[in-house]
Amino acid sequence: MAVPEMTFTVRWPDGKVDDCYSPSLVMHDHLTAGGTYAVEDFLDRSLTALATASERVRVKFGFACTSAMATSDQLRASAAAYAPGQLVTVLAMHPPLPASNPQETR
Repeated sequence: MAVPEMTFTVRWPDGKVDDCYSPSLVMHDHLTAGGTYAVEDFLDRSLTALATASERVRVKFGFACTSAMATSDQLRASAAAYAPGQLVTVLAMHPPLPASNPQETR
């Protein structure tokens, strides 16, 4: 069985929109679609979630997820352009968590 992957779309303080990849639905534990976060909070939450996602891949397949690491690098580079306290909005998270039992899919 594969690890469920997802994308999350963010709008940076200047209006730039990025689609980001995660190899796990664990992003839902750290971010909320429609949520707005200070840049540093968003980065901390995202990097924590992506590290967890990469570790889940490592446990399941024996190697870390390079795509999760690339997303982390992308987010660090983007966040560096903004002052602390500026706001990032999570526009969408796809797929959303199933309504029945979210723990089954993470």
